[in-house]
Amino acid sequence: MSVIKRDYYEVLSVSHDCDETVLKTSYRRLALEFHPDRNPGNHQAEEKFKEAAEAYSVLSDAQKRAAYDRFGHQGVPTASGNGFDPSAGFPDLADILSDVFGFGDVFGGAGGSRQRRTRAQRGDDVRYDLEINFEDSMRGLSIDIQVPRLEECGRCKGKGAEPEDGLTTCSICRGKGEVIYQQAFLSVRRTCNQCGGRGQIIRRPCKECKGEGYQRRERKLKVNIPAGVDDGTQLRLSQEGQPGVNGGPTGDLYVVLKVKAHPIFERHEDDLHCTVPINAAQAALGASVDILTLDGLQTVKIPEGSQAGNRLRIKGLGVPHVNGSGRGDMFIHLQIRIPTKLSREQRKLFEQLRELLPAENEPTEKGIFDKVKDYFM
Repeated sequence: MSVIKRDYYEVLSVSHDCDETVLKTSYRRLALEFHPDRNPGNHQAEEKFKEAAEAYSVLSDAQKRAAYDRFGHQGVPTASGNGFDPSAGFPDLADILSDVFGFGDVFGGAGGSRQRRTRAQRGDDVRYDLEINFEDSMRGLSIDIQVPRLEECGRCKGKGAEPEDGLTTCSICRGKGEVIYQQAFLSVRRTCNQCGGRGQIIRRPCKECKGEGYQRRERKLKVNIPAGVDDGTQLRLSQEGQPGVNGGPTGDLYVVLKVKAHPIFERHEDDLHCTVPINAAQAALGASVDILTLDGLQTVKIPEGSQAGNRLRIKGLGVPHVNGSGRGDMFIHLQIRIPTKLSREQRKLFEQLRELLPAENEPTEKGIFDKVKDYFM
């Protein structure tokens, strides 16, 4: 049975326009209240802790928060992929205080907790902006892109040291990455100064990556863009982001689409709109005209007595529904063009028509909304 996720803002009890400080304060309260170390054996508290950690991981990141605000839970990866990762274990209370609230001096100096983490960590997500034509957004396409990113060094497998004898266990922390100091009844953990929290020391840097463990390369990827995407749509390519740390999973790649404007058509949700000019005779007598659409020429019947601003609707010629069946509609807005220069024969005909048509120069009666507005002015 599928579980319906709660709104992340509701989980943290914050408003949608809250700032970073309010987010941190709310998460700190919930994390300290429901942390498994404070609630041993309490499954309900554990679930609430996971829920709060997942919500904070998304809302504290500007890019992920923007995607969540626009698309909801579907716009961000799942908890196991981008929020709380059960496989990585629970972050301890020192991590929460140091990473989220800046108490680095107590737990090993500024940035210390980040360095001393020796457990697996998920890699960062990567954003790639891609501009496509309006027609491509309607029909969909497959396109190859070149994405710069870090890749694990093939020689040292990300360790930064020569494969055989490049690493040695730290003699200070004995491979733990941290040192525990006893101060009265309080145990304080600090990052090992000798190994920087890695638990191992590089004796001989890798010749290939110069000790970094990763190399910067461009990766060629194929992106399948479905029909009907709009400007700002984000496509997620799983595990195509930056590599993880200490064996952690790779991050994701988000392809953000920018759709070029079309010279004729405008998009409003899944409907297309365009303006078609007709002459006075076509408006008065009606006509059949050929209209250019994204599906080719379509014959459209202009009703007799059409007025400027009238619109015609063609069902099923709009934007395809993304990940669904069917399409929106196309709306044609009529624009009656009056010639500015007339030939002698045209002027004569218009003069005859003027004599035959009744004069209609009286102001028209106001609509009901105008009357109500005037009443309250």
